[in-house]
Parts: sequence; structure tokens; C-alpha cells
Amino acid sequence: MKKLFTILLFSVITVGIASAQDQTGLRKKQYNIDKSGLAIKGYDPVSYFTTQKAIEGKSEFSLTEQGVTYHFASAQNRDLFKGEPAKYEPQYGGWCAYAMGATGEKVDVDPGTFKLLDGKLYLFYNAFFNNTKKTWNKDEKNLKTKADANWTKINR
Repeated sequence: MKKLFTILLFSVITVGIASAQDQTGLRKKQYNIDKSGLAIKGYDPVSYFTTQKAIEGKSEFSLTEQGVTYHFASAQNRDLFKGEPAKYEPQYGGWCAYAMGATGEKVDVDPGTFKLLDGKLYLFYNAFFNNTKKTWNKDEKNLKTKADANWTKINR
């Protein structure tokens, strides 16, 4: 009986580890990160909420959340994030909110072009005279609904 329990316990632990690794691998594929796993091009996700500004984080204040690494401007911001990562992570894996709504595509962002909406962080593409945040603002409700649906499809 003891041997059966040990085998069963080992199986449960092995499946749990494999599941966690699959989840981390999936997040790495879904999120807008560089080759090292860094998100938001090193900008501090908490600063958007606390200062309403895009502030570059520092590597000495970094934290990895399920395979995605974030930099923070301070240890305090890192600790805030650690307590509630889902509150601070950008929507749609850090991809452009407008593109996610308009076409369902993953488009890179300018971390300085953002919007806080209903306590969530949305990032936008802004280059070559194309600030997608302006277009998003013109049809936000419709684009957000479509972006939510497209993101759900991508993550199945």
C-alpha cells in the first residue's frame, strides 16, 4: 500500500510540474517579449498605475512571472507586482490593443503609448506617423470587445 501511495504521489507531482512547464512555455509564446523573456521592453508595469507615466525599469529590480520577466523602477514596485501580477500585466500579452481588436494580429508596441481603462493597462503601436491609440479612442468599445474575443481565440 505504501509503495502504491508513493507511485501515485510521484505521478501527481510529475504531472503538476509538466503542466506548469507547459503553462510557462505557452505564456512565452503568447506574450510580447524579447529573446531573453523581457516584457514591455524593460518598462515598469506598475509605474503606469502609480505615476500614470511609462518609466523604464532597472534590471536590479526584476521579477519573472511564469516565464515573462519584468523590470521595475524600484523594489517597492516589484513587490506590488509580486502581490498581484494580474493587476499590473498589460492586456493582450503586451501586444497592441488596437491591432488585436482590428485584425486579431500581434503587433509590437511603443511602451510610451498606453491607456489605463477599468484598472487595466493597454499598450499601442506608435511609429511612422501611426498612433493606433488615437484610432482606438474613436471606437474603443467595439475594438475592446473584438480584442477580448480575438485574444481568447489566440489562447485556446
